[in-house]
Amino acid sequence: MKALTIKDIARLSGVGISTVSRAINDDPRINAKTKEHVLDVVKKYHYVPNDTARALQATESNTVGILVRGMDNIFFQRMYHNFEDDFESRGYDCVTHAVDSDEVLMDTAMRFERERRLKGLIFLGGKLSPPYEPYKNLLVPLVCCTVAHDMEDPLKEFYAVSVDDEKEGYRATEYLLSKGHRRIAIIAGLPGDRTVGGQRLKGYRAALKQHGIEPDESLIQYMDPDIQEFSAENGYQSAKALLERTRDFTALFCISDVIAFGASRAIYEAGLSIPEDISLLGFDGMWIGEYMKPALTTVAQPLDIITRKAVDMLISQLEGEDSPRQVTYDTLLIERDSVKDIS
Repeated sequence: MKALTIKDIARLSGVGISTVSRAINDDPRINAKTKEHVLDVVKKYHYVPNDTARALQATESNTVGILVRGMDNIFFQRMYHNFEDDFESRGYDCVTHAVDSDEVLMDTAMRFERERRLKGLIFLGGKLSPPYEPYKNLLVPLVCCTVAHDMEDPLKEFYAVSVDDEKEGYRATEYLLSKGHRRIAIIAGLPGDRTVGGQRLKGYRAALKQHGIEPDESLIQYMDPDIQEFSAENGYQSAKALLERTRDFTALFCISDVIAFGASRAIYEAGLSIPEDISLLGFDGMWIGEYMKPALTTVAQPLDIITRKAVDMLISQLEGEDSPRQVTYDTLLIERDSVKDIS
């Protein structure tokens, strides 16, 4: 009978090769239950590790990296912990690195890969734009997680996981329509945006038209290009500009919760109430929205599911297994107190 290899033990245990190596080498970073399970399989099949292979495994890096564009964005904060926990449970170390707004993502990725001897990379947040050829110079597998892309170019070159922003912009608007609102304003992305903001705006327009309502351009407020995008300050200034132009609307759809936080202040400063005068709908599902007054109704991205899938995609590539290249998930509507039913 042919001697079993570490790859055979990994398959029989249902874990990665690196996890088997950690169990055999008594690495303290491995989950105790996973270690016990692997060692039971080792004992059952009388597996004898090859000393040379063990020595090689001991010197190899078992670290994956998370490159984050927008480290201070509270939307991502829970995701960091999810990544750390998920990778640790699968036998990998995880390090996070912030990408500054003036850094070239590809240059940073290659330097990060080299200096930390990474086995794989996840891009979290930010935008990817063609040409994509330079990214093929990366020597390790890559997964894009909630990375923005041009609406005409859905990152087909990459493994990617996210929500469908156009579809979810449609569903968010349709929710407000179901509550009887017909004059629905929106704080969209920057003028000419073809990524997240543009896609959610496209969904907004489509939902209105589907219900026989021609979008009113006076109700579309773009973010201020001179203020940090997707910030509370931009939400405040954008809502203020909208209200100075018109108050002829009953609901306001903000394409992020952070924008909604800022918009709520502008609404109150204008002498209006939420939701009595204006219903307010956010997007992302940030926990802090529960502590607004009134608590923010929001379209929640399934962050736990998204991060887990990104981990699965990366590990599948590391272990030579097949994996879907493009995965999108539906959002979940969290109804709180900021939307009024006027139907």
